[in-house]
Amino acid sequence: MDSSTPAQGSMGLIQIVQKGEKMNSINKTARMAGFWYLIFIAFSIFIAPIQSRLVTTDAASTAANILASEGLYRLGFVLDILSAVFFFLAAWSLFVLLKPVNKNLALLFMLLNLGGVAVQCLNDLFLFAPVLLLNGSGYLKAFQADQLQALVMFFLDMHKNGFMVAQIFYGAWLFPLGYLVYKSGFLPKFLGILVLADFVCWLAYFFQFFLFPTFTVITYLSFPVGFLAEFGLTLWLLIKGVKEPK
Repeated sequence: MDSSTPAQGSMGLIQIVQKGEKMNSINKTARMAGFWYLIFIAFSIFIAPIQSRLVTTDAASTAANILASEGLYRLGFVLDILSAVFFFLAAWSLFVLLKPVNKNLALLFMLLNLGGVAVQCLNDLFLFAPVLLLNGSGYLKAFQADQLQALVMFFLDMHKNGFMVAQIFYGAWLFPLGYLVYKSGFLPKFLGILVLADFVCWLAYFFQFFLFPTFTVITYLSFPVGFLAEFGLTLWLLIKGVKEPK
C-alpha cells in the first residue's frame, strides 16, 4: 500500500519543477557567456586584417594608408573598444555561471579580465593618435611631414606594446577560469585542461615578447592553443550548455 500523501506528491512535483527552472537558468547563463565570447572572437578576427592592411613598416606609406582609408581605420578603433566590452561581458557571465563552484576564484578571474580590459581601452588612445596627428590641426603645423609620420609610427608601436601589457591580465585570468571549469562538474574536464594550457602558453607569449623578442617560435604555439581552448569553450557553452550539476 502506498503510504505517500497527496501533499508529499505535490512537494515532489514542485521540487522537480524548481530543479528544471534552475537548470534552464544555468543554461541561459552559459549560452549568454558563449554568445558574448563569440562576438569578442569575431570582432578580434575582423580587426586583424584592417590593421595589417593599413599599417606597414614604412612610416610614409602607413600615414598615406591611414589618410586614404580613415573611415576603415576609425572602424577598427571602434571595434577594438567594443571587443573589450564584449570580452568583459563574457567574463561577467562566466562569473555568474561558475561562482557556485568557488565564488572567490570566480571573482578573481573577472577582476583580472577587467584589468586587461582597462589596459586595452586606455591603450587604444595610442591607436587613435595617428588620426589626430594626420588631420591637419593648426598646432601641428609646427611639425614637418616626416616628423608627423615618425610620430604616427611611434604611437602605433606604443599601442603594440600596450596591447602586450594587457596580455598579462588576459593570460592570468585563464588559470582560475580553467580550474573552475575543470572542477565545476557541469562542464567537461578536457575544456578546463585546455584553458589551463592556454594560460601557460599565453603567459609564455607575454614574457617572450618583452624578454626574448627574437624567439618568436613561442607565438606559433600560443595562438593555436588559445584558439582551441577559448573557441572550444565558446562553442560548448553556446551549443551544449551545461549538464546537471552533481
